[in-house]
Amino acid sequence: MSLRNAIATLVALGLATAGCSGLTQQEQQALSGGAIGAAGGAVIGAMAGAPGVGAAIGGATGTAAGAMWTDISKRANSQ
Repeated sequence: MSLRNAIATLVALGLATAGCSGLTQQEQQALSGGAIGAAGGAVIGAMAGAPGVGAAIGGATGTAAGAMWTDISKRANSQ
């Protein structure tokens, strides 16, 4: 994946998420985590020669972490 394709993907993700209103906090965090994870995964994957795989793994991990972020924060603060 070239740099131009990576930038186009990030712009498309940004535009796709800009129209999402009325989401709960957990849904917003999951969406943000997925986008950030996919972008980071694509960059790391591009360095390893597999940007698609990196984006998929990063997106899935970011979505899960974003969705659980509130619960993780509450548990960390209660200990």
